[in-house]
Amino acid sequence: MPPTPRLLVVDDEPNMRTVLQGLLAREGYLVETAADGQAALDALHRTGGAVHAVLTDLRMPGIDGMQLLAEIVKRYPGRPVVMLTAHGTVDTAVEAMKVGAFDFVTKPFNADELRAVMKKAVNTAMADLDIVEGSGRQDAAQAPEGPDAAPPATSDAGEATRPVDPNQPIGRYGMIGRSKSMQDVYQVLNKVADMPTTVLITGESGTGKELVAQALHESSSRRGRPFIRVNCAAIPETLIESELFGHEKGAFTGAIASKPGRFELADKGTLFLDEIAEIPPEMQVKLLRAIQESAFERVGGLKTMKVDVRLVAATNRNLQVEVEEGRFREDLFYRLNVVPIHLPPLRDRPGDIPLLVEHMLERFNGRLKKNVKTLAAEAEAAFRAYSWPGNVREMENVLERLVLFCEGEEIGADLLPEELKSGGSTVGLNAAPRLDRDLTGRVSMKELVRETTAQLEKELIIQALEQTHGNVTRAAQLLMISRKSLQNKMKEFNLREEG
Repeated sequence: MPPTPRLLVVDDEPNMRTVLQGLLAREGYLVETAADGQAALDALHRTGGAVHAVLTDLRMPGIDGMQLLAEIVKRYPGRPVVMLTAHGTVDTAVEAMKVGAFDFVTKPFNADELRAVMKKAVNTAMADLDIVEGSGRQDAAQAPEGPDAAPPATSDAGEATRPVDPNQPIGRYGMIGRSKSMQDVYQVLNKVADMPTTVLITGESGTGKELVAQALHESSSRRGRPFIRVNCAAIPETLIESELFGHEKGAFTGAIASKPGRFELADKGTLFLDEIAEIPPEMQVKLLRAIQESAFERVGGLKTMKVDVRLVAATNRNLQVEVEEGRFREDLFYRLNVVPIHLPPLRDRPGDIPLLVEHMLERFNGRLKKNVKTLAAEAEAAFRAYSWPGNVREMENVLERLVLFCEGEEIGADLLPEELKSGGSTVGLNAAPRLDRDLTGRVSMKELVRETTAQLEKELIIQALEQTHGNVTRAAQLLMISRKSLQNKMKEFNLREEG
């Protein structure tokens, strides 16, 4: 069974806390409340940040909402924070988003809007975070401050290598790795970080695409301006236009006040569109126009707004294939793919694994009050041999669990999960398909490939659902596709009906 999403609601008004707790509890969430910012930080510390989202008032005595937001971003990066404010000006929203707020809702709030925003926040957290009971996690592969001092690293096995300088920093831009493939990423970042050029980041889930987007922003002259992230897969198709471009009061049912969109909030800064392949075709036309002209209209509005936004997009899909199959506009693909940056999967850079392990152990030891120093030789060999289908994010989650349960200074092979002990990947993605067909029949190769691909897709989905006990979100993570894509495939293969 998937974990019940946990929320933390922070408001200094007892009646408001009661209303919010009751409203969100009826949606199936476990809701904890706090009367002020300090109480909220105490609650987060007590649970190790094990909440999926935080809803906080802006104006509170002592530690107010903005200060609380800044502390959560610092201590528990990746945890969505939604601001609730009666002072819902664009300036306040921009400031909150620049600090790292996930979204904001104005008072008096519309219950449907609040439900939708919190659902979106929880969906994002469920996709991005793997919360251990009593312990939170931070984003994958974040480098320590001052990364110049580091142990030597070996070059990647099987990778076309150039000599690795042992004096080279352990990583750059918040990412860990000395491998050739990571050095190539750093070089591209060096060249394009301070340019207004659109960048398309590709790579499997868990490789650190958001870290690259943040690096592009923080290494540019826009670093003092907003960095606005949009997870396109977490937004319902009916709300994506309002989310990107904003809406005017009365534009649709529930629009009780005007609200700026993400393009507007990102003015003079950077807009990061994650999971860009999930944008529906009808919205792709409007997005293309907004990118080309730097102009748009709010939903229900007549005024054309001009913005100065540096756009960064990311996807774990092959957009060229999406174009060929008619799911993604070719003109939008070329508009996004001005500067491509591809992040290598972890299995292609095994020489970076010891560096990542050392960095993560240091971080988990500090947060979990442990003193785990290393992996045993057999455990390290298993780490190197495993294919890591979830990449750095998966390794971080595995290592956190190992630190939690390790009683000494060394993690032995006996603590490893079964998939690492066996050396296999989580789902048998490397299994070759078998053609149960007489090839002498009058069937074209294209037809055979299509049928075989569909059968293989179905079998892999069934395996993933069985392994996760029907948890669609976790199954999507194992298959490295979006939850929405998995749901569409399940519908296509009648898997819901089959149970």
